[in-house]
Amino acid sequence: MRKKSLQLVSVTRVISVLLACMLLVTFSVSAGPAAKDQSKAVSKDVQDGKKVAFSRKKGNCLACHMMAGGEAPGNIAPPLIVMKSRFPDIKKLRAQIWDAVVRNPESSMPPFGRHRIISEKEIDQVTAYIWSL
Repeated sequence: MRKKSLQLVSVTRVISVLLACMLLVTFSVSAGPAAKDQSKAVSKDVQDGKKVAFSRKKGNCLACHMMAGGEAPGNIAPPLIVMKSRFPDIKKLRAQIWDAVVRNPESSMPPFGRHRIISEKEIDQVTAYIWSL
């Protein structure tokens, strides 16, 4: 009796895994080209955001922050790691980049948006990049 019970549990697990795989494939197929195009757009924003963030004439994030792939980073600001954990809401991260003084009046981070140091599009791109770290 116990052996049949274990076999039933094993069969149930196999069926569950197969159903999950079928749902995953169905979802992937139904997402189609639109999802792939959106993924490419997000990826392009991340790439462009990295360029702005690393540019000394634009974001210059490396002057103060340590970031993956950055050479000679600063250490007066927190390292930009596990950003999705620190900022689960990407809008709050964008607001921080736009004007850090709103959350912390003593912040030495330049208000990139308020002072128009970088454009709104560039803020979106930098936000996408930093949130990907």
